Amino acid sequence: MQAPLQPISSNEQAWALELSGKRLREYQHSRGYIRVALSQLWETPALKIPLYAPPGQSPQLSKGLGYVSISHCCDALFIGWSPKRIGVDIERMDRMFNPEKLVQRYFSQKEIGSLIGLEKEDLRIATLESWVNKEAAIKWQQASLAGNISEWIFYKNSNLMFHESLGYEIGLHRIRHDEWCIAIAYDQELHSDPPIFCLN
Repeated sequence: MQAPLQPISSNEQAWALELSGKRLREYQHSRGYIRVALSQLWETPALKIPLYAPPGQSPQLSKGLGYVSISHCCDALFIGWSPKRIGVDIERMDRMFNPEKLVQRYFSQKEIGSLIGLEKEDLRIATLESWVNKEAAIKWQQASLAGNISEWIFYKNSNLMFHESLGYEIGLHRIRHDEWCIAIAYDQELHSDPPIFCLN
């Protein structure tokens, strides 16, 4: 059963008219629930939240109100908020894809070496988890997948993500919740003050 849509702003309604099908519902659903989540956090009416979130762009809040990040999969919406930059990603653990093809195309040689020898199902899960980590980091970076997906590498012993060419070093929090794999990328200073997130 799909979650009911929540009210969105007049600008968001106008932007929604440019979309159709699945993209239309995803847009209405995500923007409405960003507003609901932040209205509960700040005890402010949802439509008063100063959110700028056109389709295809990272949602932005007015200066001083922190950062918000969202991710969709086929049956879930994940929303993260933090006073500092944040990126989140979610995927179903049972998502089917060709891990060998994905790894060869998008992963660095260092990562490929660490995956050699894994059985097919273990390789699928390891690739999925790595992809979610990378997506969260790229959303933190507020950049595109192209040119960055192979640059971000996760080091399990430190719970940090590193961007090989740009030198970024950020924290990564990983969660397996029911059927979903989740990653939250955030500024390291937040280790003592973790980000706030909501799953719908």
